[in-house]
Amino acid sequence: MKHSLGFFLRESLRAMRRNAAPSFAALATVTVTLIVVGVFIPIVQATTGAANSAAGKVMVDVYMKRGATHAADLRVMGELRALPHVQRVVFEPKAQALAQQRKQDPLAYELLSGSNPLPDTFHVYPTTPSTVLAVRAEISDVGGQGQMLDPAIASVSNHTQDTKRLLTVTRFVTITAALLAALLIAASVLLIGNTIRLSLYARRREVEVMKLVGATDWFIRWPFVIEGVIVGAGAAVLAVVTLAAAKVVVLDPLASNWGLISAPRTIGIVPLMLVLLVAGVGVSAVGSGLSLRRFLRV
Repeated sequence: MKHSLGFFLRESLRAMRRNAAPSFAALATVTVTLIVVGVFIPIVQATTGAANSAAGKVMVDVYMKRGATHAADLRVMGELRALPHVQRVVFEPKAQALAQQRKQDPLAYELLSGSNPLPDTFHVYPTTPSTVLAVRAEISDVGGQGQMLDPAIASVSNHTQDTKRLLTVTRFVTITAALLAALLIAASVLLIGNTIRLSLYARRREVEVMKLVGATDWFIRWPFVIEGVIVGAGAAVLAVVTLAAAKVVVLDPLASNWGLISAPRTIGIVPLMLVLLVAGVGVSAVGSGLSLRRFLRV
């Protein structure tokens, strides 16, 4: 390369000053687009995180018979853990279940006079939420004959419809979030690309003159690519500053009072800043280089 990077940088800054209006339009468009992306990323993360959290609580409750012994509990524990789709098994003794229920509704359990009607319970968590129905069938419908996995098991929780509904909603939320993310990315790329193309169109005469006097394609292209990098980096900084200010001024005060806002765990400000910076610089630089091709055909 005959000219240094500093030469192309100076040419880019000079062109931006000379064409302030198109450059500002590109900067504003990229900034607004990155702000929308910066808002959308935490929303998608919070939505999918809430859906996955709800799906992660899907389990099968296995209730033991009233007269089941400790040896029977140990035997059933081993049988449940040996099932192919089981991730973990949590045992809840009937005394613990009674104490927990008494905390929730002390008046209702005062009439029991010390008796405990609750059975020992196993909470069986599947390897994936989608296998919960298979786990239930392996416990309560062995061999398709309607028999329990062990004679000491009295019953198995029957939440088939609720589980199916929860899995359907979770799957719908995940797919919808993925589709919206893909549409937003496509719309952002097209919007930024069209804005850069309009900015280049305003300077097409300059490109044609440089091409006619013998300048190479890359000699013409480098200042525009560097300009795209500058615009993308500046837009990313403006977007991050705007989002950070909105978080401090709006979200943080609301998070102390609204559990719905404070509960989800989403991307941190530093990773978000890096994502927006890479996205802004990358799309702007590539868009500038590619959009210039049609003006190089002189």
